[in-house]
Amino acid sequence: MSCKTSRVISTFCFTFILGLMGNLLKVLACAELEHGPIVFLDFEHAQPTEAETAVWNQVSAVLEEAHGILAELQSYNGAGQEIREAIQNPNDLQLQEKAWNAVCPLVAKLKRFYEFSLRLENALRSLLEALTSPPYAPMQHLEREQALAKQFAEILHFTLSFDELKMTNPAIQNDFSYYRRTISRNRLNNQQLEAENEVNNEMANRMSLFYAEATPMLKTLSNATTKFVSENKTLPIEDTTDCLSTMACVCRVMLETPEYRCRFTNTDTMLFCMRVMVGVIILYDHVHPVGAFAKTSKIDMKGCIKVLKEQPSNSVEGLLNPDLKKNLNSNLTVLFKVACPCI
Repeated sequence: MSCKTSRVISTFCFTFILGLMGNLLKVLACAELEHGPIVFLDFEHAQPTEAETAVWNQVSAVLEEAHGILAELQSYNGAGQEIREAIQNPNDLQLQEKAWNAVCPLVAKLKRFYEFSLRLENALRSLLEALTSPPYAPMQHLEREQALAKQFAEILHFTLSFDELKMTNPAIQNDFSYYRRTISRNRLNNQQLEAENEVNNEMANRMSLFYAEATPMLKTLSNATTKFVSENKTLPIEDTTDCLSTMACVCRVMLETPEYRCRFTNTDTMLFCMRVMVGVIILYDHVHPVGAFAKTSKIDMKGCIKVLKEQPSNSVEGLLNPDLKKNLNSNLTVLFKVACPCI
């Protein structure tokens, strides 16, 4: 056999072995995801390390407002009565003024909600930068930066909670529609109302697009994640999608493993984990080129469905809201129909 032939055979064998090693590593990685990572995310007590502090402080300042935002939205009753009376009596100036005075503070509140969504978007971007930065793999990030992972989870939990409240409160869009109609009518009559100084036409247009979404906060996070991927050309998209799929996997394993569940000291942590799992699945489906339901997806969808089906129906009602299912893509709709066929 000639030396040249030997070199060719050696090169081929070396390349073949490298390929086998690469495939073996892929199989091992998939097996790890399938059977669950050996990591427990302490959603209840995680504290920032020195390396996490800068980002944690920035995000914490935003999350401090989240509870107040949800409380305000939960108590949002709207001005339906005043608006109906004004519409039924268009020539009664007193009723027109009464309706306007009732709507204006509510629109100011809706503006605060919208502006908070912008701050939440920036906070999410900071967390994505921290949790996808090289040289660490997603699982290493989650294990090393548990406080940031917890904040990421808290943003998702807030998002689904906000959208659930928004979907069940038609007064929000009714109030804002009445506000815009009144502004337009007065503009035609060359009248400018004082409230326009706070919510001008440009702001009203942006708010209108925001509240037109069935799940506005989720849409904001989806767009922010997609934008993060598109703007970071040097960062492979897999770094972001692997971060999301790993988070979904960790939540699923913590929910289905008794040894992990017993470490929860608060009963609400189970619902928290479920919301986070559903949230990252939706984000993954929006960002990944082929979605969460492709064969190449790194999310164990059957396992996630099984976890949801095993929960008491009252625990997953908010996650499986029919309005939410209706506004997801068809694959996610199937997921939630399978997970809770009674809805």
